[in-house]
Amino acid sequence: MERQMEPWWKKSVVYQIYPRSFMDSNGDGIGDIPGIISKLDYLEKLGIDVIWLSPVYDSPNDDNGYDIRNYRTIMAEFGTMEDMEQLIEEAKNRGIRIVMDLVVNHSSDEHEWFVESRSSKNSKYRDYYIWRDGKDGQPPNNWGSVFSGSAWEKDVLTDSYYLHLFSKKQPDLNWEHEPLREDVYQLMTYWLEKGIGGFRMDVINFISKDSDLPDGTIHPNNLYGDGSPYFINGPKIHDYLQEMNKKVLSKYDVVTVGEMPGATTDDARIYTNADNKEVNMVFTFEHMDLDSGPGGKWNVQPLKLVDLKRNFEKWQLALHKIGWNSLYWNNHDQPRVVSRFGNDGEYRELSAKMLAICLHMLQGTPYIYQGEELGMTNVVFPLLEDYRDIETLNMYKEKIEQGISHEDIMSGIYAKGRDNARTPMQWTSEGGFTTGTPWIRMNPNTDEINVEHSINDSTSIFYTYQKLIQLRKQHDIIIHGSFQLLFADHPSLFVYKRQSADEEWLVVTNFSDQMEQLEWKDCDVTSKSRENIISNYDTLKTNEKTVEIRPYEAFVVAFKKGIEN
Repeated sequence: MERQMEPWWKKSVVYQIYPRSFMDSNGDGIGDIPGIISKLDYLEKLGIDVIWLSPVYDSPNDDNGYDIRNYRTIMAEFGTMEDMEQLIEEAKNRGIRIVMDLVVNHSSDEHEWFVESRSSKNSKYRDYYIWRDGKDGQPPNNWGSVFSGSAWEKDVLTDSYYLHLFSKKQPDLNWEHEPLREDVYQLMTYWLEKGIGGFRMDVINFISKDSDLPDGTIHPNNLYGDGSPYFINGPKIHDYLQEMNKKVLSKYDVVTVGEMPGATTDDARIYTNADNKEVNMVFTFEHMDLDSGPGGKWNVQPLKLVDLKRNFEKWQLALHKIGWNSLYWNNHDQPRVVSRFGNDGEYRELSAKMLAICLHMLQGTPYIYQGEELGMTNVVFPLLEDYRDIETLNMYKEKIEQGISHEDIMSGIYAKGRDNARTPMQWTSEGGFTTGTPWIRMNPNTDEINVEHSINDSTSIFYTYQKLIQLRKQHDIIIHGSFQLLFADHPSLFVYKRQSADEEWLVVTNFSDQMEQLEWKDCDVTSKSRENIISNYDTLKTNEKTVEIRPYEAFVVAFKKGIEN
């Protein structure tokens, strides 16, 4: 009986929509909420249970909606509150919940709280933000912003500095101040009362800062200090999350996922342990940093599969029966996985299916980013002017000033830039996203990669994702089975086993374009009775002793325990 009471989100699959790039209904080149409504049947066909909607709140758009001017109104270019309410209702009619982004580490500098806060040191909103006097004509400390430059901005109205870990138009909220926290809880309640299914919490483990705000270490090749030890997983983070749960989240049957850069497995065991009443799962970034060199994300290095396997193993084992994992390859901040860890040329379809099978057979809740189910790829725009992302443009300016060549910077952007994920969704061979001029250029390969082709081809990547979603609902072993990594040091094969009381599943994936071979006796399975669950080739090349694994091949085989031929 206990498992029947388990949370609905353990069997769910989430689909992330970046509204600006999903579907434009009115020809202005910007995706919108009516556009999303028009594609709900497509998402129902895919089989997903939850839509995570990147921010649709009123915003000046300095950071594409993650700078919120008003948490209770909809950005005009996305539609109206009536559109939003219709989306919630239409999705519900299809068995789909809407999860919204909760962005409360910072607001826009145009939010009424900040407008009041900066107006006077005596404003009742002054302590809604983190203000400090300068030191000897310099900022209060040496921290750098995530988006380059200092994390402090001097405001002439009160001759003080405010903290902004991101853009200077994204001042950090002061969670030490109880009235601020109460206002946040009220806006959360406002949306939950509209019937949404939960929150993805943007950089939520940044909300508690060390109140002393000490200087950070200046790492090689960096201009500013690293403040992260003083704001990541800060001193009161668990108090704040537990208070949030008690005052708001515990009153609703919803899902919460905390975006938590820098969170370790030990941190996640605390954050996601149901007894602690904080969040249901976290987004870890460790596997997203494995192809970054010493200079950080823009210093791209080839992925070492052994590192990826060890990382997944660590998270699978650490949270088993204690917390819960979120599983993802892509989101609006990451490049396209088929270009990153797969092969977006000759083996695009095979490697995209392989990556899907590899991830969706793990324990946790999978997240699919729009277009991932089509195998959408990174893009190479010829001109810097074609890019829109603030992180990319700020980085380019800073590195040019450091004397780094245009070609070297652009190679990093081609591999890791966030706009790789933000090109419009490819609906038809002509694009199908808008009748106007898109806000950012389409990927030119839309004639080859699009929804229209995918749903009319029974062997497409789309149908691999559809089947993976179905399997998760049908097989308890995917939800609850234990995880065992095999052949940990193999440079090309990612092989693991999921095990329950009465069966075990072997998951075999090849991350290379080379032929490989395994012997069944080395695969640690207890039965010879095999059932093929899913694969990305038409047939498996096996015999009684060996299995031959082709380039980017992936398959799952089930073994019933206690049954021998």
